[in-house]
Amino acid sequence: MRSFAVSALREPPFPVRRHDGVERVAAESAGWVRELGLIDTSAGLHRLTAANPADLAGRACPEAPVEGLRLLTDLICWLFVMDDACDEDGLAASPTRLAPTVAGLLAVLDRHGDPAFPAPAGLGPLGVALDDLCRRVRARRRPALLMRLVYELREYLLALLWEAANREHRRVPGVAEYVQMRRHTGGTRPSFTVTDLAYDGPPEVGRRADPALAALDAIASDLVCWCNDVFSYDKERAGTSDAHNLVATILGETGQGETAALDAAATRFNEGLAEYARREAALASGADASVQAFLTTRRNWIRATYDWSLAASRYA
Repeated sequence: MRSFAVSALREPPFPVRRHDGVERVAAESAGWVRELGLIDTSAGLHRLTAANPADLAGRACPEAPVEGLRLLTDLICWLFVMDDACDEDGLAASPTRLAPTVAGLLAVLDRHGDPAFPAPAGLGPLGVALDDLCRRVRARRRPALLMRLVYELREYLLALLWEAANREHRRVPGVAEYVQMRRHTGGTRPSFTVTDLAYDGPPEVGRRADPALAALDAIASDLVCWCNDVFSYDKERAGTSDAHNLVATILGETGQGETAALDAAATRFNEGLAEYARREAALASGADASVQAFLTTRRNWIRATYDWSLAASRYA
């Protein structure tokens, strides 16, 4: 099934790019994961190695300074570890099980990376690593981006509770509901923000709220998540049968056969890609350097997700 669904996806019409510091950053980030104790099992280490977060970051952030690439790679590592704890290790089997972890991580975010606070105690490696990420973002002295990142990570954590409630009640969300919540559970928005931070010219706060830019940002997030869903569906179907996948929600809502649902998911991606290209062309005409940088990072993320998904063994 996976080969059919993947072959139905339209290849993003953007250039293939990859940072030449990927291998160096991969080694440094792996050291960060070990030092903070983010992973303490061979199965967890295998999952993260298969994910190859540095490759994804290097494709999404191909021209950033190495320290920006490293920060993005570490964030992606943290998101993968958190997702795997929820999806593979049972942390998000129910809201009551997940809630204490979410509450502790929200408390870390409320510090906004303030170095005056001591390292968080009693939260384990996930809390220590999140605090480290926030401190490093704060040190970049871009307060608007720090606040955006904190807000988006809050959305991500709270959306995980939505997933946990669905799992507890064996509930399959509708397609529209899933699409809306997937923008938060996918971790794309904080990843976009750290990518913006790696470069010098994201749009100013007022321009960032431009409805046209906000709409393009949402489409880019959708495309990254839907691409991920198509690639990961076969593995999820063979494993826990988790309902949090675009294909699964189409199946649940329409009652279509699996092949038809996979085709519908691929069609949604392809149509979204065409809509993205149309909107991007309109924004690029006469755009200043900061908006051009914004467009480039979103374009790179769409292409990066597609190419990384083909190469990584995370969903094999």
